[in-house]
Amino acid sequence: MGQKINPLGFRLGTTQSHDSFWFAQPTNYSENLQEDKKIRDCIKNYIQKNIRVSSGVEGIGRIKIQKRIDLIQVIIYMGFPKLLIEGKPQRIEELQTNIQKKLNCVNRKLNIAITRIGNAYKHPNILAEFIAGQLKNRVSFRKAMKKAIELTEQAGTKGVQVQIAGRIDGKEIARVEWIREGRVPLQTIRAKIDYCSYTVRTIYGVLGIKVWIFLNKE
Repeated sequence: MGQKINPLGFRLGTTQSHDSFWFAQPTNYSENLQEDKKIRDCIKNYIQKNIRVSSGVEGIGRIKIQKRIDLIQVIIYMGFPKLLIEGKPQRIEELQTNIQKKLNCVNRKLNIAITRIGNAYKHPNILAEFIAGQLKNRVSFRKAMKKAIELTEQAGTKGVQVQIAGRIDGKEIARVEWIREGRVPLQTIRAKIDYCSYTVRTIYGVLGIKVWIFLNKE
């Protein structure tokens, strides 16, 4: 039996840090967890609805949430921040009011900041979104995977592995296809590996995309 573990959870405390920073009593823990999920979903939905993205890539790498008694600080790491900033400065304010309505936070202040990611395709979430966009446009999965690996290599990574699972190209039987370029040492805890799993709905059904990117050794 293959005993698999999430590469990010495996490296917590060495090369990986938490995406949410807050403390809660055991009775309130689940509420805080649901609150985090609502914030992340709200941001993604807002970008999908209000911003017409030509490439199909929303460009959200990571959303970090820090909570204090009177403040919720949300930092959005984006590969292409002009999608949210350019043209309409009130977009961030609109997003803030949307989240406040959703959370119903009366006695807490919400603060949203946007940070730009230098090399967007060094981030697995953005790469998975790119592959998902290609698959939706009925590009051959091999072509999409090779193009994604090219983009990652240009961003200067040490290795990348991409896996697609499901009814690929509309075949009757679901299968798993993967491709690797460079080194991806998943057993080494010191190796800084970024990972994401992403679900894409195509006309044939749901496909799962997994991306591992080996950045460097600490």
